[in-house]
Amino acid sequence: MNYRKFGNTDLLVSQIGFGAWGIGGPAMVGELAIGWGNVDDQTSIKALKKSFELGINFYDTADFYGFGHSEELIGKVFGNRDDVIIATKVGHRVENNQILLDYSKEHILKSCDESLKRLRRDKIDFYQLHSAKLNHLEDGQCIEAMEELVSKSKIRFWGISLNTFNPYPEAEFLMNKNLAAGFQVAFNIINQRALKLIEKAATKGYGIIARIPLQFGLLTGKFTKETKFEPNDHRSFRLKPEFLSELIDALEDVSKISENYNVDKTSFALSFIMNHTGVSTVIPGIKTPDQAMKNTKPLIRISDDDLYFLHELFNKKFDELVSKMT
Repeated sequence: MNYRKFGNTDLLVSQIGFGAWGIGGPAMVGELAIGWGNVDDQTSIKALKKSFELGINFYDTADFYGFGHSEELIGKVFGNRDDVIIATKVGHRVENNQILLDYSKEHILKSCDESLKRLRRDKIDFYQLHSAKLNHLEDGQCIEAMEELVSKSKIRFWGISLNTFNPYPEAEFLMNKNLAAGFQVAFNIINQRALKLIEKAATKGYGIIARIPLQFGLLTGKFTKETKFEPNDHRSFRLKPEFLSELIDALEDVSKISENYNVDKTSFALSFIMNHTGVSTVIPGIKTPDQAMKNTKPLIRISDDDLYFLHELFNKKFDELVSKMT
């Protein structure tokens, strides 16, 4: 495993991190699935332990994943040890079977204490506003809360997990004010909308976490046009059959390129992301020890010509498909 410095912080993070959304379990808000289907806690614990054995030291979760269950499992496995780096998020809550965004100072301070308890830690290494919008940042309560948590040594650094489809307004606001230490962005072969942001943020000393690197599993090559998802798996509404078929067809050109590198599609997809030097770590979702092993295979160098071709594929084909996503 190789490691990269997280922006201007003193955090040295594994290039491959552990995306812990899936181990939170099949949480529902009314009829809306916000998890990844059924999981087994003992398998999740084995996945966490195996990932650490393979060199992963960066674990990204949220208080909303399984309504805290993901944090609890991470806390059970790692506790307060200082050779793992824990990132979690705040800002989502449920009321009357509806998801609400709450970036009030009161909610953030309270939620941080609750996350620390579940994680069994003295402090959180990287605390993120979970998809906060520009108006929340302009209001200022969330920024004041984050700075107070740093001053009280409850968190080491803070940042924001940015919008999947347009991450720019909030990132620009924080960069212009020299606030925060890092950003989490959706970035993969299909969704490259954050590319220019990654490049700019890197020059200004921000750490970058790349999420959804496999686009819900599409880039692993394991799905067919007949693939169906259980109702408690959020992909059941994100990847409906007709759209799934369209995406699979669109990926044929990517498959042709990846075949030239003698690696599986997962390794190629992760390598694409880490060939962008502005990215500090990429966080594929890991639910089993086998996934931990598959996601930590050696990364490869992709030629400049092939990177250019993949960037052009986004401009010509994938960007339009991203617009259809929900």
